[in-house]
Amino acid sequence: MSPVFHREDGFCFRIFSNEESRKHIHVEKAGKRAKFWLEPSFELSENYGFTDREINKIFKIISNNGEDFKTKYTEHISKRSDD
Repeated sequence: MSPVFHREDGFCFRIFSNEESRKHIHVEKAGKRAKFWLEPSFELSENYGFTDREINKIFKIISNNGEDFKTKYTEHISKRSDD
């Protein structure tokens, strides 16, 4: 199970270390999930159940925390590479 890196408004933000190298974050809430690219720009990659309104809210959260998410992604991947 991947660690939770951020929680806000019921959304849970996670980083999985066994996927592609392009920086991204997974978001979960109430059985719904989505994946967002963090580079080269913030972009929705996959959406499984979130409404447009929820996606817009998630984009705001990512916009406010995106640089921190990128840093945490790099740190997490570096730790996994050292295992």
